[in-house]
Amino acid sequence: MSHDFDKDYWEHRWHHAHGDRAESGGNPPNPYLVRETGDLVPGTALDAGCGAGAEAVWLASRGWHVVAADISAEALSRAAKRAVSSPVQWVEADLTVWDPGTRFDLVTTHYAHPAMPQPAFYERISDWVAPGGTLLIVGHLHTPDAAGHGDHPPAEASATVADITARLDPANWEIITAEQPLRTVNGPGGRAMTLHDVVVRATRRG
Repeated sequence: MSHDFDKDYWEHRWHHAHGDRAESGGNPPNPYLVRETGDLVPGTALDAGCGAGAEAVWLASRGWHVVAADISAEALSRAAKRAVSSPVQWVEADLTVWDPGTRFDLVTTHYAHPAMPQPAFYERISDWVAPGGTLLIVGHLHTPDAAGHGDHPPAEASATVADITARLDPANWEIITAEQPLRTVNGPGGRAMTLHDVVVRATRRG
C-alpha cells in the first residue's frame, strides 16, 4: 500500500496510534541521537519531524534550546502533554515548504517521512545548519523483506548512505558518521523486530 505522507495521512495515523508509537514522547530517545550528540556543546537545535517529541525532550533536558516541528497537530498535542516541564518550542509545519527563518547548531531528524523523496528532504533541512553546526539524519533503509513494515513503504520513503552523502558537498561538509546498521526493537505484542537504519552525521564547515 502506497502513502502520500501528507497532513491528512499523518493526522489519521497519530489519531489512531496506540501503544509505543502513541507514547513515544515518554520513551527513551533514539539511541543514535544519544550516541552522536554526546560530544556536542548544547546550543540551538531543530528536530525536524518530531512526532511525539522523545528526541526533542531529551535534547532540551541536556541544555539544548529546541524547536520541534511536525506536520501533525495530533502528534504535537501528545508531545506537549508529555513535556510540560521541558522548554521546547513546538511548531506545526509542513517541512516540505516551511522555512524556520534561522539556522541551528544542530538539525536532526528521525524516521520522518514527508511528502517528498527522502534525499531531497534531507538536502532541504541541511540548509538550516549553521556554520560549524551538525546535521544528524536517522532514517529507514526499507527493503522488500524488511521486518515490521508490512505496508511496504514506497521507494521515496527510503534512502541509503550514498543517497544522503551525495547531497552533501565535501567543500561544505565533513562526514563524521555514515553507516547502515541493524538493530532489534520490540514490535507489536512484544515481538522482536529488526530495523535496517541509515545514520549520517555531518558537520558544516565554517
